[in-house]
Parts: sequence; structure tokens; C-alpha cells
Amino acid sequence: MTKRIIVGVSGASGSQLALKTLEILKVLSVETHLVHSKGAVASVQHELGKDGVEQLKVLASVTYAPDEMTAAIASGSFHTDGMIITPCSMRTLSGVAYSFSDNLLTRAADVVLKERRKLVLVPRETPLHEGHLEAMLKVTRMGGIIAPPVPPFYADMQNKEDMLTEIAARGINTLGIDPGVNMTKWQ
Repeated sequence: MTKRIIVGVSGASGSQLALKTLEILKVLSVETHLVHSKGAVASVQHELGKDGVEQLKVLASVTYAPDEMTAAIASGSFHTDGMIITPCSMRTLSGVAYSFSDNLLTRAADVVLKERRKLVLVPRETPLHEGHLEAMLKVTRMGGIIAPPVPPFYADMQNKEDMLTEIAARGINTLGIDPGVNMTKWQ
């Protein structure tokens, strides 16, 4: 049975993580449903180039606009195996924490939580203040998983590509999917 995962992309820095996540999921033949926030467009274009959003879309099985509130992923009756938001801005994380379903990205995350499916957020912010930490705690208490993009320093990463693969593979593994790539495990 094919897995179905929602991949969300917010306006935080780290578009390469979204790209690598989609690349790995495509190799695994996972059905991906891509949604991004309006703020993601500028970040993605800055980090991946003018055609950055298209690079992400071509890897996804299905794509949605941020304001497409009647999309399948906006309903709990559309079964998914979970969702990962990578990168996840503090605005998006706060929207999830406080159930603001004002765009499709936060609505899809809200649906995943209410249906008790796996939600993985990869927040890209440092340092953190109390408000950030409270929002993360709130999401965690609702069943979400906060997975900052922290590389394991015991891994034998030779370059940026190795680091991106390692972090993306860890996010996919957190969803309960074997990433099929050489993810470093403590021996």
C-alpha cells in the first residue's frame, strides 16, 4: 500500500530541506501532497533560485495553493499517513499551536492533529524565546513532533549534501517511513 504524506513548506530559511525531503520521498514512491505558505515563495526563490517553487512542485504527486481551502488535505476524510513541515517558521508553528487554520498549510496540520496522525515540524529559528518554546510545547502536547534540523555530529558528513540528506532522512524516519538512505545510527 502506497504511503501518502503531506509536505508543507513555510517561509523559514531551509528550502533545501524541503527539496531533499521531496527527492527522498519520490525515490520511495511515496505519494506526496505539497502545500506552501505565501511567505515560502520568497524564501524558496532566494535559496533555490527563481524556479525554486517549480523544483519542489515537480517532485510532488499533487500540489496546492496556500489559499486552496477546499483541497482534499483540508478534510479529515482524506486519509494521509502524516505530514512534515520543513522548514517550519515560527509563524506557522504558532498557527499550528493555536489552531489558526487561516491558510491551507496550517489547516492541513490542524487536520492531521485532530485525526491523530503524525505531524513533524522542522523549526528553523535560533535562538528561541519563551513564546517559541511555549508554542512548541503546545504542539507537542497535542501530539505533534518538534524535530529541529540538528545534524548528528557523530555522523560522517563530508559536505552540505550529506548534511541535508541526513536531516531530511531523520524527518522522514520520524514519520515512520524508512528513508531508504544511509541515515547514520548510533552504534
